[in-house]
Amino acid sequence: MTEKEMWSRFCAESGIAPDTPYEAWAFCGGGPATDELAALVLAGIKTATANTLIAYETEGAALPEPGCFSVILHDDGTAAAVIRDTKVSLVPFDEVPAEHAYKEGEGNKTLAEWREIHRRAFSPDYRAVGKCFDESGLCVLEEFGLVFPTEKA
Repeated sequence: MTEKEMWSRFCAESGIAPDTPYEAWAFCGGGPATDELAALVLAGIKTATANTLIAYETEGAALPEPGCFSVILHDDGTAAAVIRDTKVSLVPFDEVPAEHAYKEGEGNKTLAEWREIHRRAFSPDYRAVGKCFDESGLCVLEEFGLVFPTEKA
């Protein structure tokens, strides 16, 4: 199913206006982990994600806000799910709480593993602007709920 097809179906089944804004994106920007992370969302295990503030600034993108919808994509560009942000916060990397790491649902769900994975994932954002990774750099932490597909979908 395409992103637009999933959004249309979600809107029709939930009573949301089809012109409601949403973003469409793949975890990790695509690649090997994308489908694995989308599967964790569909299983109800992954209910949070994170990015660097510097990435939003570099792209000139608006920060997500509670209530924002996203269509999560598989690596091949097909739609996997629709999520809705419930909480968004800016937190220094070295102050991300263990609870957030657990909600991301990856690996053993520990803060230590989260930091290891995300240092590697976030470093290119800093290199892109000629900087070294910053342990105190701000992260955009999102918590979300799966809104489509649901068990009845």
